[in-house]
Amino acid sequence: MMKRETVLLAAAAACLAVAPRAQDEPKPKGHPGIPPLPGFELQDRSESHDFGAFEFSVGTPDEDKTKRVEGRTWRLEYWIHEGRKAPSPLEIARNYANAFKKAGGSVLYSKEDDGEVTLKKTAPGGGELWLHTSVSNNGEVYELDVVETAAMKQSVELTAADMAKALKASGRVALHGILFDTGKSAIKPESLKLVDEVRAMLEADESLKLLIEGHTDNVGEAKANLALSKRRSAAVKAALVASGVDEARLSAEGFGDGKPVADNKAEEGRAKNRRVELVSK
Repeated sequence: MMKRETVLLAAAAACLAVAPRAQDEPKPKGHPGIPPLPGFELQDRSESHDFGAFEFSVGTPDEDKTKRVEGRTWRLEYWIHEGRKAPSPLEIARNYANAFKKAGGSVLYSKEDDGEVTLKKTAPGGGELWLHTSVSNNGEVYELDVVETAAMKQSVELTAADMAKALKASGRVALHGILFDTGKSAIKPESLKLVDEVRAMLEADESLKLLIEGHTDNVGEAKANLALSKRRSAAVKAALVASGVDEARLSAEGFGDGKPVADNKAEEGRAKNRRVELVSK
């Protein structure tokens, strides 16, 4: 089970002294949908990023199983106000678990007595909101790791005619609308309409043969990205064959993060690099 290294308090007086924040540096903010427990204050070392990842503990404590989730991230550290009585680790974990369950969420991992739970619920924007809690110093300090995912939406709905035109003009077309869960190769149900448009294009031009390419961003290990891209391109091929396309007209290959079309330093670029491309043969 992967856990963040927690802060150990050598002495209360020493640890409550926080280094001053530069005047031009903004004060950190917590997640807007996950308020702190009463009596706790967010610390300056907390941070958030437009795109990142966290390995969440899932399953039972004896399984040592994790799930990597990518999206907008928060790493929040809360300390209790001086003079306030600290809640137990169980109370901290149970409060967040109950709030998520009340909102229709679920508990994916639980060591409540130690203050550790992994929770998931639907995010306001339609993605997923993941939360991991950890507690130290007998409840005086607790930390939240939060990831909010959001499926990338196809800005323009591609039709069979659009794809045929692009293939005729340049020999390839990128399908950002074919979506997969992070680290998975099963095509999401909302992407099947686009797969059906590919089938329609092939039916309209019986001479057309396609190479289906899978591409990823550079998050994670290159070897794993290559294997994932191969599985994803094979999944698209299998979906087309299942819809009635002759398998002899299709081939599939994956290139991992080896052929980026945008800068991987920003999420906008990484989103462009995560793609399936059709190449005419």
